[in-house]
Amino acid sequence: MTQDPASRVYAELLERVGEANPRPRIEPVRRLAELAGSPQLSFPVVQVAGTNGKTSTARAIESLLRAHGLRTGLFTSPHLVDFTERFQLDGSPIAAEPLAEAWAELQAPLALVDAELRADGQGPITFFEALAVLAFAAFADAPVDVAVIEVGMGGEWDATNIATAQVAVITPIDLDHTAILGHDVETIARTKAGIIKPGSIVVTAAQDPAALAELRAAAEQHSAGIAVAGEQFALLDDKLAVGGRVITVSGLTGGSYAPTFVPLFGHHQAENAVLAIAAVEAFFGGERAISEEVLEEGFGQLVSPGRLQLIGTEPVVYVDAAHNPHGAEALARAVAESFNFEELALVVGVLAEKDAAGVLRALAPIAHRVTLTPVDSSRSSSASELREIALTEIPDTPVELAESLPEALDEARAWAGRSPGRGVLVVGSVVLAGEAIAFARAEGWGTA
Repeated sequence: MTQDPASRVYAELLERVGEANPRPRIEPVRRLAELAGSPQLSFPVVQVAGTNGKTSTARAIESLLRAHGLRTGLFTSPHLVDFTERFQLDGSPIAAEPLAEAWAELQAPLALVDAELRADGQGPITFFEALAVLAFAAFADAPVDVAVIEVGMGGEWDATNIATAQVAVITPIDLDHTAILGHDVETIARTKAGIIKPGSIVVTAAQDPAALAELRAAAEQHSAGIAVAGEQFALLDDKLAVGGRVITVSGLTGGSYAPTFVPLFGHHQAENAVLAIAAVEAFFGGERAISEEVLEEGFGQLVSPGRLQLIGTEPVVYVDAAHNPHGAEALARAVAESFNFEELALVVGVLAEKDAAGVLRALAPIAHRVTLTPVDSSRSSSASELREIALTEIPDTPVELAESLPEALDEARAWAGRSPGRGVLVVGSVVLAGEAIAFARAEGWGTA
């Protein structure tokens, strides 16, 4: 079977050092982009860093900007099922042909930079370094009016940071990738604050005081304005609604918006939506509110795949990409407040470098049964390794082992189908979430 152009691009990218192994450098990426015509300078950028909520917040910002009539680009990572999901144009994955054309144009610059790096004793351009420049090139070719760019990891030396973001958005900062970013929130915040550029506007979620101090210091150093949730803008009210939340927000302009429906589950998604509103206000100068019509359209068209996404019915199966304790805690709260399952089976798979104990501990309050499965990745923890952790963290909950996700889903769905009021939640890894969505599609469950 002949590969489609996007699959060929992905296959060639996979020959490079993977995105799980970033190199703390940015000059080679800048050099590659320069040889490609510096596409990141072709449009204004809103850049989103943080530990949790980056993708949902970036999607909400893009949707609101698109509702203003702008042609948007959105770059997020990783993808769940299809590689082209990472590059969105006007709310849809990029077509294979323009992506392949942008990749073809990068081949000569890539070869030159790889040769320069080898001569200097460094490794060649990595998967994510090439990916980021590819995104900027594809958006420049489109062209877009504005690009919303999610940071891959950290901030200061992340490949996306060759852009000069007009608005730097910081979602909640917590411990993740500690071996690379640091073992305390202060150090991690310092790295993430690296996306703040001279004269930009920083829009941040409420943060740990040590993290916020780092963000304020970076903003002052770069003469950047800073707006903090709970200070310059705020979530005034958040109510559970059918299919999501109804939020009331005080924006940067000082006025309150009318109650607005957000079609996502969980209080954390309400906070992400508020952050998005403030970011869009900041993009337009922070002097005028978003119109009610634009706000309704922007949130009305908002989707966030892999975030409490329904992928099956009879029995009900949801999937969520939470993969660290902070994200798992937010997920557990969202499930408890948004659903009324009598019993819930969790299908859990975790990558080896993640805090599996913290994830399982956070999920324990909503777990009535747990099926552990390996993730389809060389970096996966084994089900037997997870079992030892689960017996400690959720000792009073039945734990089953499966050799694969399809086996785990079969087992969990069979259990859930034996009694009304039961459901299944797949959680623990972005890779696992994507695998579950793809399986549901292949099985014809009809909702994924």
